[in-house]
Amino acid sequence: MKKFKVGGMSCAACSARVEKAVCALDGVDSCAVNLLTGSMSVEGGISDEEIIEAVTAAGYSASVSGATATNPKDDALVDRETPKLVKRLLTSLAFLIVLMYFSMGHMLGLPLPSALKENAMAQGLIQLLLSGVILIINQKFFISGAKALVKRAPNMDTLVALGSFVSFAYSVYGIFKMSFRPEAAREYLHELYFESAAMILVLITVGKMLESLAKGKTTSAIKALMNLSPKTATVIKDGKELVIPVDEVVVGDVFIVRPGESVAVDGSVIEGESAIDESALTGESIPSEKSVGSKVYAATVNRSGFLKCRAESVGEGTAIAGIIKMVSDASATKAPIAKIADKVSGVFVPFVLAVALITTAVWLFVGEGIGFALARGISVLVISCPCALGLATPVAIMVGSGVGARNGILFKNATAIELAGKVKNVVLDKTGTVTEGRPRVTKIVPFDMEEAELLRLCSAAEKMSEHPLAVAVTDAAKEMGIEIPDPSDFEAVAGGGVRATVEGRSIQGGSLKFVSSTTALSESAEHTYTELAKEGNTPLIFLIDGKVTGIIAVRDTVKPDSKAAVSEMKRMGLSVTMLTGDNELSAKEVAREVGVDRVVAGVMPEGKEAVIRELSESGTVMMVGDGINDAPALARADVGVAIGRGTDVAIDSADVVLKNSNLSDAASVVRLGRAVLRNIKQNLFWAFCYNVIGIPLAAGAFIALLGWEMNPMFGAAAMSISSFLVVMNALRLNLFKAHPHSTVKDICRDCEKGRDERIFSVKGMMCAHCEGRVRDALLKIEGVTEALADHKKGIVTVSAPDTVTDETIKTAIREAGYEVK
Repeated sequence: MKKFKVGGMSCAACSARVEKAVCALDGVDSCAVNLLTGSMSVEGGISDEEIIEAVTAAGYSASVSGATATNPKDDALVDRETPKLVKRLLTSLAFLIVLMYFSMGHMLGLPLPSALKENAMAQGLIQLLLSGVILIINQKFFISGAKALVKRAPNMDTLVALGSFVSFAYSVYGIFKMSFRPEAAREYLHELYFESAAMILVLITVGKMLESLAKGKTTSAIKALMNLSPKTATVIKDGKELVIPVDEVVVGDVFIVRPGESVAVDGSVIEGESAIDESALTGESIPSEKSVGSKVYAATVNRSGFLKCRAESVGEGTAIAGIIKMVSDASATKAPIAKIADKVSGVFVPFVLAVALITTAVWLFVGEGIGFALARGISVLVISCPCALGLATPVAIMVGSGVGARNGILFKNATAIELAGKVKNVVLDKTGTVTEGRPRVTKIVPFDMEEAELLRLCSAAEKMSEHPLAVAVTDAAKEMGIEIPDPSDFEAVAGGGVRATVEGRSIQGGSLKFVSSTTALSESAEHTYTELAKEGNTPLIFLIDGKVTGIIAVRDTVKPDSKAAVSEMKRMGLSVTMLTGDNELSAKEVAREVGVDRVVAGVMPEGKEAVIRELSESGTVMMVGDGINDAPALARADVGVAIGRGTDVAIDSADVVLKNSNLSDAASVVRLGRAVLRNIKQNLFWAFCYNVIGIPLAAGAFIALLGWEMNPMFGAAAMSISSFLVVMNALRLNLFKAHPHSTVKDICRDCEKGRDERIFSVKGMMCAHCEGRVRDALLKIEGVTEALADHKKGIVTVSAPDTVTDETIKTAIREAGYEVK
């Protein structure tokens, strides 16, 4: 996709004209012009020079824009227009106040200089000079409008310029009449419209300034990210610390980050420990702990210790540059719903010009004076507002994509935002999406020894194995603070298990087939094994000195927020399906735990794609996944959502990326899409209704019926306010809450409906690992059916009958190492 900056556009008719000119070129596959940011994106095999030439021929300017706006000085989002508009407005107002004094002051009882009181001709000449100055100050309207008219592509500036010029020209004609008939000069003075000619320009400039100020707020999320990017980096070269511009950092450079400083580029820690505030990228308020080997990202802030890091991604390759690019790309593209406004905007201005001419002619035909007829025609010109139509979609898309970025939801294009609002079916991958994607110990069943001792010996036997199940066992021991001894005579049997000697004792552990080849299991051990397997676990049987001593159950555990996420999707009226290549038993257990109604298990990547195709027949489908095997399904779905920690292939195939890797954010994608779509429809409704009502009113259609007559000055004010209201309505999207139902208040409301849930405020939880510890500790309590910990909000929700006391729950949380407030 090529990006360009386009200058000279003033309304939707302009952007439609540019799009039409570029799309007419051979080799252009698609073109989208964004009136809000003055940008254009073009896809196709065509040179930049041909594109720029086509835009220039259409009457506008164009230049190549960088792929990623990382330098605010070169960024199209930087507000350069508002200062110019403010200066122009203040100067115009100074002359307008004087003009209004001479033209209307006497009506308000203000005294005129004695030399002018009886000299109507002099009053008219003063008004001519003052209004002429205001027209010169605002000459941009006339230059732009005239150029557009010559190119046969009239725009909003054409309407404003014509309205003001006709008022001024008719008033000049009145001055000449006064000079030929001095005796009637006082009568002709009341037919001058110099103040209208000037007021129209000033009011439109006020509207433009308000609109420009509001536009600046729509990009606040992106600007905040840009401002966070550090300008310099401290690198170590030849044993010396050098401060260099961040643009000069190359991959492999060693850079340091002191407390309070921002990380210069993406890299990994090679020395030191610290806590990094990554809220700018992820929205996560709690700092992320970093040590040797941890990844660090540009624009995040070091809160405590000293870090030495190695640069791995620089410039446009950093995570923050990627986020900025995704959001700007989404803003540069057009949602399908925008085509409605584009089609109307293309013919809107010529239509208004025709209506203004017809209005003037009709009033002259019915016998009204030329002054009255011109006032009606001018009112039509200045009240019509193609800007509102042109801004209806892009401002909502811009604000929506910025809000998404602030909440860790990255939309790649505008189409994805619109389609997200239409989703009816949600398809979830299991491993890594609904579940953690890594095995964890879920249950320890000892037969002839204490649980902790069994885990100590078994983890020692697994210590030297790199198998994911072995890692799960050793991780469990570490979490419980168990010191793991070193094994000897270690042997890993592919597809079976391990053998080792620990403290002189022979230990063998692994699958049922592997262990039963050595020792037969008792009936009770077999029963335990079967029950654990039915629950979706992978049971590991351990022999110590040839005797079955215990079973450790391992499985890929469900993410802490998965059940709440599925519940939220159902609350929103979405149909939820889980797809997995895993076996049906394990899949159904996970589905039962999180509340998914439909499960399709044992499917290959092509099978997943076929399921998506089938669901598409019943409504818009959103697929959420993270692996390479999900890529075909992500591409096939109407909206593909990739978990941020997923593979590059999955992320490239998706339309939306969840930076925080939380499944609950998938529900937020749909909610945000619905909010943006609703906002766009509101904007379009307002823009259409405003013009449908305003143009007939300005033309005088209601004069005979209701006596309503519109002054051109009020028409100009109404037009300015219309665009401003559209932008301000879009800004309401900044009030969007990603997880409105995740509060204690909402959960307590569920309690009042009879749910056996209790809420505890817990201090000390810092991450998902902490959530898992608390959850596991609570699930060991007999009677507890569910425990949901949220370290962000510092709360734990426990589902249990009244027989489980609050004190029992608090004790379990404290024993897990956390404080219950």
